[in-house]
Amino acid sequence: MNRLKGLALAELRRLVVSLIEEAGRLAAENRELKDEIARLKGLPPRPKFKGKPSGMEKATTPGSGGTGSAKRGRGSKRDRLTVMAEVVLKASAPAGSRFLGYEDILVQDLRIVVETVRYRRERWSGPAGERIVAALPAGILGGYGPELRRFIAAGHFQGQMTSERLTALLTGMGMAISKRQVVRLLSKGLEGLIAEDLAVLRAGLATAPWITVDDTGHRHAGKDGFVTQIGDERFAAFRSGACKSRQAFLALLRAGHEDFVISDAALEYMRGRKLAGPVIAALAEHPDKHFADEAAWQAHLQALGAPWTQIEPDPVAVATEGALWGAIKAHGLLADTVVVSDGAGQFRLADHALCGSMPSG
Repeated sequence: MNRLKGLALAELRRLVVSLIEEAGRLAAENRELKDEIARLKGLPPRPKFKGKPSGMEKATTPGSGGTGSAKRGRGSKRDRLTVMAEVVLKASAPAGSRFLGYEDILVQDLRIVVETVRYRRERWSGPAGERIVAALPAGILGGYGPELRRFIAAGHFQGQMTSERLTALLTGMGMAISKRQVVRLLSKGLEGLIAEDLAVLRAGLATAPWITVDDTGHRHAGKDGFVTQIGDERFAAFRSGACKSRQAFLALLRAGHEDFVISDAALEYMRGRKLAGPVIAALAEHPDKHFADEAAWQAHLQALGAPWTQIEPDPVAVATEGALWGAIKAHGLLADTVVVSDGAGQFRLADHALCGSMPSG
């Protein structure tokens, strides 16, 4: 009986192995047929994946340091903990016991409590009958406090949680909140974060010896567009726009400023871009050199009245680029900064380097 069972198991194993081999052969044949169909249709070939992890994956995987790198000791994580409370626990010791001190243990815990606070705001009537109401603490938006907003932001941006899941999580904790309110807390009242982001970009562009730049396509609100990355080892900024022209890139490098400036740097840029001499002269000789915004700059170009539309390269585009470059320099940005890119035309400014030409380290 045991021998028969052994033979049956052996036969099953053989059958399983043959089925696996057949499945692999059919899968390979299926891939070849798909490749042939793609070739006949004129489609690009299927990319061949070698299964190697990307550089980003290697950099974030524990123990993936370079060859020969010294292994660092982990140390104790508890040495970095800050004790916020201390509780003495009494022991039930029998009579005649001798006290030996304490045996300590550090316990980490997380406290998430849904609380509702009633703010009683004083109301006054001023001398002229005006209504005076005490201000709410900073960070409150639409009846929700700053700690909730931090929790929602962390869950959405760091935890990659959708607004639906955040809403379900919060309502499960006992909070009265809707998906619309969660979306509102994620998208409204961001003035402080926007100002901080802008300050970081300006400080980075004012002090960076080099910056890396790149862009990629994206869709927003059902429309195609582009996202541009600007940064170095200290900071990174991301800006979206409808196109990725050189003019759009220079506008981003103004770091939130809206003005246009005709200066020596602007005129030098225009000469480097082979702008016609009469156009440069008209801009240089005009007494107005600073323009507050796009509308003022366009009005100035129209007021000059030159027949610019018949000149190559496009004088309006090159003059606008030059005025943007003048504004960048006027605000102390990109003083001696090298722009490092993949070589795309919109990124090729005066001080430019290709990605592979920068020294490592």
